[in-house]
Amino acid sequence: MDIRHVSGTYHVSPQISEEDVAAIAAAGFGTVICNRPDGEVPPSHQAAAIARAAEAAGLRFEVLPLTHQTMTPENVGRQMAMVEDAGGKVLAYCASGTRCTVAWALAQAGSLPVDEILATAARAGYDLSGLRPTLEAAAANPDRG
Repeated sequence: MDIRHVSGTYHVSPQISEEDVAAIAAAGFGTVICNRPDGEVPPSHQAAAIARAAEAAGLRFEVLPLTHQTMTPENVGRQMAMVEDAGGKVLAYCASGTRCTVAWALAQAGSLPVDEILATAARAGYDLSGLRPTLEAAAANPDRG
């Protein structure tokens, strides 16, 4: 398991398994968000299997599958609302953690300078430099979506 701190209480990770859940709970996380669509993984790693393990460990489990097509302003807002509602440490996961980090980055556009967003993502191990034009456009048009 490769948990990476992005910002505040928000952490991301590549795909987790049922076996990882105890360590996630022991690390102080209260909420897990699955951003990986079930169609990308075998049944053993689909949201329902991870949810059962997470809930048994006392964790809140949320599902918001994200793809290029579903990375909408509405879904980015939903992701960040889940983080805010969690009231503590959150672990969001997908295939590599990139989609989870992109959602965070898009949510910050207009609030943080683009260079700071990209540097924060890079410190977590995610090169989002290709997202710069999108972040700049979002920052220039805060009423998007």
